[in-house]
Amino acid sequence: MAWIMLLIAGLLEVVWAFSMKQSHGFTRLVPTIVTLVTMVASFALLSFSMRSLPLGTAYTIWTGIGAVGAFLVGILVLDEQVSAMRVLAAILIVAGLALMKLSSAH
Repeated sequence: MAWIMLLIAGLLEVVWAFSMKQSHGFTRLVPTIVTLVTMVASFALLSFSMRSLPLGTAYTIWTGIGAVGAFLVGILVLDEQVSAMRVLAAILIVAGLALMKLSSAH
């Protein structure tokens, strides 16, 4: 259950990062509210997952999901630039997440 909560927390991190971008510096009400609500939910789920997962594992996975997810949303939704170096960086993040998960198998 902790891994499911952590996955959802990571996905919510992507949502709040995207909605923060859409809030234009917290000047637009709806994206600002979405940012705050999903941020609190993401932190809460991360906290719950840390009850049974090691700090380093949980935090690394959470930030990794957020980083790669934000990278993909930037490319797919916001039409941000794609370069070989950025793709390689994302691949390395995913590889690190996989290794962190494997190292934490119970």
